[in-house]
Amino acid sequence: MNNRIHLILDQIAALENELRSIVEQQEGKLRYQIDGKRVTFEHTLKETHLKVKVGAFRWFMTVRPQNYLTAPVIYGMAIPLLLFDLCISIYQLICFPVYRIARVKRADYIVMDHQHLAYLNAIEKVHCMYCSYAVGLLAYASEITARTEQYFCPIKHSRKVLGAHARYQSFLAYGDADNLHQKVEELRCALANEVDGRGIKNELDSSK
Repeated sequence: MNNRIHLILDQIAALENELRSIVEQQEGKLRYQIDGKRVTFEHTLKETHLKVKVGAFRWFMTVRPQNYLTAPVIYGMAIPLLLFDLCISIYQLICFPVYRIARVKRADYIVMDHQHLAYLNAIEKVHCMYCSYAVGLLAYASEITARTEQYFCPIKHSRKVLGAHARYQSFLAYGDADNLHQKVEELRCALANEVDGRGIKNELDSSK
């Protein structure tokens, strides 16, 4: 990858960090604190939340009919999602230590905290938690497969790919066969020396 591409990727990463910082500052104005896995709001704000809460009975009366019809299909997906979660977790548990790739942490992707919102009734909390699990699971699995792809086949496609994972931009250009195996090995070494989002070095690498 040429220096121009490296420079652009560095600029993108810097902008993403800046955006994350601004969003965190904005969220800080909502006056809540995180204590372990529990989120607590200021007393006055919690009272405001309770005032806008819609009771379960009233909520049922306002649900669109088509939502009732599709609910069994949506929640029926819980079984394949749980099975997929189990399979992808076992896969990385067994294979990643062999490849010397740091395991992906589920807690970084699957976040369950909507149950602490007082303005949601019990049904809404269940909906939110289910969506959080499903979306987080797919992101968790995407990172596992992205690290696997970087190890085995870090080559871009001939056409633009929508929704490509963040690692894709550092992959080898389609049709670039020059020093292929050397470049692939360099990307594998990058996985072994990787630092995660919290600045912690690859635990497998640091245990050498």
